[in-house]
Amino acid sequence: MLSDIELVSQFSQELGEDYRVAKSYVRDVPTQALLHVRSFTHRLTDKLAASQQLVFDSPNLYDRIELLNRQRVINVRLTRALHRLRSDGNRGAHPEKYHLTAEALEQLAEKAIERLVKLVEDLYPLLCNEPAPEYRFEPFDAFAGRDLCYRAVMENDPQAQYLVGMSLKTRALMQKEQEQALHDEAEQELDPQSEANFKQAAHWFALAALHLPEAKYEHGVSLLHGYAGKADVAAGESAIIAAAKAGVVNAMALLGYFYLVGGEQISIDTQLAYRYLQAAADREQSEAMANLGVLYYQQANYAQAFHYISSAAQAGFPHAQYHLALMLARGEGCEADPLASEQWMAEAAEQGQLDAMLHCAQQMLNNENALGNDFSLAERYLREAVKYGHSVPAMIELSIALADGILGRIDVVGSTALLKMARQRGNEREREVIAPLWESLSLQIDKVLSVTLDAEEQRALQRARELLSDPPNS
Repeated sequence: MLSDIELVSQFSQELGEDYRVAKSYVRDVPTQALLHVRSFTHRLTDKLAASQQLVFDSPNLYDRIELLNRQRVINVRLTRALHRLRSDGNRGAHPEKYHLTAEALEQLAEKAIERLVKLVEDLYPLLCNEPAPEYRFEPFDAFAGRDLCYRAVMENDPQAQYLVGMSLKTRALMQKEQEQALHDEAEQELDPQSEANFKQAAHWFALAALHLPEAKYEHGVSLLHGYAGKADVAAGESAIIAAAKAGVVNAMALLGYFYLVGGEQISIDTQLAYRYLQAAADREQSEAMANLGVLYYQQANYAQAFHYISSAAQAGFPHAQYHLALMLARGEGCEADPLASEQWMAEAAEQGQLDAMLHCAQQMLNNENALGNDFSLAERYLREAVKYGHSVPAMIELSIALADGILGRIDVVGSTALLKMARQRGNEREREVIAPLWESLSLQIDKVLSVTLDAEEQRALQRARELLSDPPNS
């Protein structure tokens, strides 16, 4: 019986190598595994198009999948499977923006590989004109990580050094986000574990930067942000300029952004901003597409803004999906489409965009006609908007929902703690909203305390009363 790698290699020798590499990275460098999944999906669309003599008119993977669907090369189920893999691959580019832990990222990479081989099995009859042979899925192993470390240390291999740096950087970024959230919850200093990983990542990027343009870009980013301790903005910008001139797409996107806003040694230059953002956008760099869209939006060229923001949204960039939803709601650069707006807002929320999470949660809780009224999902969205975005409106919304029992239970202590946090963080206008809610919650607690005989409920209500009795700036 064939192994899963042998099955994919028999399906396509070229894709088999992509699949083997992607699977080998799952345990130790899951971001690279997911990027290879996206590359595999891109090449797979080429193979599907060639089977029907189709020619793509766009490099955008979303557009390619949709064209295959419209031309009936693939059915709806296969279209969804390809879009799911596209989304998985996009998460590999910026995992920290999806609020993933290291464990969740590894699980995502594992699931993506399993979905990939299942898709090959489904497409086998279409492209090979015979049923897929039986195969066994071999377990994931951690050999690739040991091999990378050996090559990085013992063989001074720049590619291995770069990948080790990427693994450490990804882990550090996710740790940093979790540490910040825990710090805010604990309201005390915590020992950050991310700093050590950032320093190690900076070390490997510096070594590999001498030989690899991609590593030179990452070295520049590490200098900008002070991964090794102290930031060196001028040196970081110089490294990014060199990487951009060498054709590193992420460097071109970042340099284009710097030409928009200026830097320590980079002056604002709209023409150069266009040049580098366009070059990166032509290679499907989603942030470059989104920034081009913002640039056109600021110039009131809504048609072009809509084009680039929708392209970035289709490429899986959550911030672009949120802004596309707003443009569709307002009819900016397009015909107003409330249903499409809701769908893109839901997509952005599911991908972790905090403004979209808040919007969708508010709709679920307060609008009976909202798309998908799921109170448990609304609560998750609000809690993530509080945890990662420190959103005062989310604190207020969740506090009201817990006090009023909208989520299926009444949690007066939780409601009070959120309202107190909102008052501490809120601006003047937000505190004006909080004031009557504070008074109402106080009255609610006093009223229930006067009638309840449940000892546990009395303790909870007393704790809530203590929180509400703190001075306004406590």
